[in-house]
Amino acid sequence: MNLLIVAATQFEIEPFIQHKKKADILITGVGIPATVYYLTQKLLTGNYDLVIQAGIAGTFSERLNLGEVVAINKDTFADVGIEENGKLHTLFETGFLEKDAFPFTNGWLVNLQPVLEKTSLPLARGITVNKISDNDFQNKLMIEKFAADVESMEGAAFHYVCLQQKINFLQIRSISNTVGERDKSKWKLKTSIENLNKELIKIIDNL
Repeated sequence: MNLLIVAATQFEIEPFIQHKKKADILITGVGIPATVYYLTQKLLTGNYDLVIQAGIAGTFSERLNLGEVVAINKDTFADVGIEENGKLHTLFETGFLEKDAFPFTNGWLVNLQPVLEKTSLPLARGITVNKISDNDFQNKLMIEKFAADVESMEGAAFHYVCLQQKINFLQIRSISNTVGERDKSKWKLKTSIENLNKELIKIIDNL
């Protein structure tokens, strides 16, 4: 099986790289534009059976523990829209984009690939943002609008490209922090990266 492992930074998957599993590695850089560009470029020049994005994320949910690893079954671009009078309106709600226009399903980028069921990881709903914020009002808007479990800066871009290219994909995230908490002494960065890479290796061993 031809595998491609995608991460925003090498730091997040360094233990996997050191493990020397047989897979191509793509480090896109942080954020939506870099992910869309470099992943598209890679998929157009390579032939892969499965693409896995692995990274850390913040959580909105009290049911998820710091250091826990989840598989993202749906993601979306959360801050692409219009904010008026304390309300956030998506492009789907404003009529600029149809909610079921490919590759969206009811406004979400949904992973229905069989590989999702082959992991033992809990499923979670993700949102992707251009700006990480400690602003309580902004974060409450996101919670009210999307009822998301986790937040990243690349997940929806990854889903978008893979769905467009009709390729098997899987996004896994390890919870490093609570969304809005910018005091990194309260993060579980080391633990989350260790757990992320253990699960990534396990997934590949079980393919």
